[in-house]
Amino acid sequence: MIRLCILVLLLSLGAPARAGTAYQCTTADGKVIYQDKPCAAGQRQRTLQLDDSEPQAAPPAPAPKQAIVEPAAPPPAPATPAAPLPVMYACVRATDRTTYLSENGNPEPYQVPYGMVGGGGLSLSQAYGPPGGAGASAPELNRGRITPGLIARHFVWVQDQCHELTPAETCHALRDAYDENETRLRRSFKSDRPPLEKREATLLAQLRNC
Repeated sequence: MIRLCILVLLLSLGAPARAGTAYQCTTADGKVIYQDKPCAAGQRQRTLQLDDSEPQAAPPAPAPKQAIVEPAAPPPAPATPAAPLPVMYACVRATDRTTYLSENGNPEPYQVPYGMVGGGGLSLSQAYGPPGGAGASAPELNRGRITPGLIARHFVWVQDQCHELTPAETCHALRDAYDENETRLRRSFKSDRPPLEKREATLLAQLRNC
């Protein structure tokens, strides 16, 4: 504040605005005078150094920190919608008694060599009756008389037997089918994957009801 007063006083006296030295003079009667030249003889003098540097500009305020916006997480993949459990059947082959799964509980009859169903080397005429008999095949009587051509080839009609699976058995079968499909998918070439991937999606949808 004192320096400011000195500077104002010097300006009022016509001193240069950028004077670096001022003098405080005290007269014999105690009056204080500020000037830009040395005091007169008989006055007590005090030298003052004035700051003639340009006022420093206030440092710029730091820019507000930008809030770091995290990239939005991708939306979760839609869950596979549930699909009703399929109706499945466990079937037994008439030829070798092995089992397999099917979606058809009433498979079509088919012809097989007579020896595959336990004919034991007997001719069809011996197995189905004496000469002139009805000649009907035991597995399917409603097929009518055995034709001469059928007898000559030793074929007979058979049909696999099936029963419907319970929901628990169906779920077990679907899990086995899913595991088998996944194994094939891992070992398949890229060009072979589309049908396996479609099968995978179908099984996953059905397993959601298990």
